[in-house]
Amino acid sequence: MKICSSSHIRELDRLADEKYGIRDYLLMENAGNAVYYLIKKEIGLERKRFLVIAGTGNNGGDALVVARKLHSMGTYVHVTIVGNPDKYREPAKTNYEILRRIGLPIHVITSPQDVERFKALLKNSDVVVEGLFGIGLSREITGIYREVIDAVNNSGKIVVSVDIPSGIGGNDGRVYGTAIKADYTVTFGLPKVGNILYPGYYYCGKLYVSYISYPQELIKGTETGIELNYPIPPPERPKWGHKGTFGKLLVISGARNYFGAPYFSSLSFLKAGGGYSRLAAPASLIPVLGGKASEVVYIPMEETEEGSLSLKNEEKILSVIEDYGIDFVILGPGTSLNEETQELIRRLTRLIDKPIILDGDGITALSSNLSILKERPHPTILTPHPVEMSRLIGKSVKEILSSPIDILKEASVELGVYIVLKIAHSLIAYPTGKIFVNMTGNPGMATAGSGDVLTGTIAAMMGIGYDIGEAVRMGVLVHGLAGDLASEAKGEDGITAQDILEHLPFAVRMLRENTVLITKKCFPEPL
Repeated sequence: MKICSSSHIRELDRLADEKYGIRDYLLMENAGNAVYYLIKKEIGLERKRFLVIAGTGNNGGDALVVARKLHSMGTYVHVTIVGNPDKYREPAKTNYEILRRIGLPIHVITSPQDVERFKALLKNSDVVVEGLFGIGLSREITGIYREVIDAVNNSGKIVVSVDIPSGIGGNDGRVYGTAIKADYTVTFGLPKVGNILYPGYYYCGKLYVSYISYPQELIKGTETGIELNYPIPPPERPKWGHKGTFGKLLVISGARNYFGAPYFSSLSFLKAGGGYSRLAAPASLIPVLGGKASEVVYIPMEETEEGSLSLKNEEKILSVIEDYGIDFVILGPGTSLNEETQELIRRLTRLIDKPIILDGDGITALSSNLSILKERPHPTILTPHPVEMSRLIGKSVKEILSSPIDILKEASVELGVYIVLKIAHSLIAYPTGKIFVNMTGNPGMATAGSGDVLTGTIAAMMGIGYDIGEAVRMGVLVHGLAGDLASEAKGEDGITAQDILEHLPFAVRMLRENTVLITKKCFPEPL
């Protein structure tokens, strides 16, 4: 499913009108009907008292259609309009006039005194349907609008939002001062960026998508460049396969006091279905690591005085890749910021003629010489968190988080690499600039070592037969799904990277056998 910006959905509206004759009043009617259907499906109508809150734009017009539909079914409905109803334009104006003729009770809020009456109506209601602001919000919410939103949030009522919770930016998922915390949201045509990125996704509650009669050829023909990261079943695992069949990985990782990164990177590859995992790490680490993961083959490396990988290891590492037929390399997790080691990483990135996954200190090493990434003829995958992304592209974390999709797209194209930006709903960028938004995972995964498990999981997806782009996407999906399974077993508090690691086989099994369940659990539901 594609994700769109506010401008994309306006273009859909224009094309629906000009090409197919689907007028704005039909779209508004269909939007209101979709919200009504959601209410009937999820909440029910019997013995419910509804309060419909409408702004004076088209989002408010959609909410007025809901009010009319609820009234036609014999339910109790009271309408509150925040702002001057004289501002309504067609087709919202017609829907307002219809409600007046029907005789529905309408309370208008234009001053703080009117809010007190609203609070009494709110107290006497069971369900709130809100359509205050649409997807075009770009300013902080203040005054009576803020009072109304805060009152709804403090009421404890069931809340249904029209298109997007009021107060959430349609293009960025940002909270503009305050925002409705909905139990259900029905968005129209396609999910908006603000419906999917946090914190907007949290405020949506359970998210539904209604096409409101947009033709499918119009939806499919609209290129947004952003899609949800849906599960792709993996290739069949050959019955006659051996460990070499499922990929040969070399992990170059570790430094004194950094035992977790090499352990999780190398073992997660095996846990997620990879075939043969070798680890090149400082020699002093290997006795400890060998006791934890005997399935990994260890290659002891020379060390600097600080216990990190020495530049002297360059030739040996390149020989290992050649002699053992290594298919792909993980480079940089937990290698430290020692300058000699950082130089080793830069040289290896330039010389290794295999796909490379760069993580952690490896990303920092390349930040000082981005030309190495641009000149690599082989696929390169970067897995930064926001701070590492900041070092890489020279923008502040605040800038990155305020516009992650645009910034990620620009960086991936400029550098010619795949990038996984590790945020809530991680973003996956292709070198072409196409963006996928991952929907698996949970806050319990914000723990040390989780990113190292991700690198090995991405490599494993290459090993079991996905192409590079799909491997990156499914690696992120499986990693998040393993975290979700760990959360179901233990709760989000206290999940460790080890827990994620141990649930990888179950996540891959679910990807093979039950993509429908993954979709149902983790993705917006069509309505």
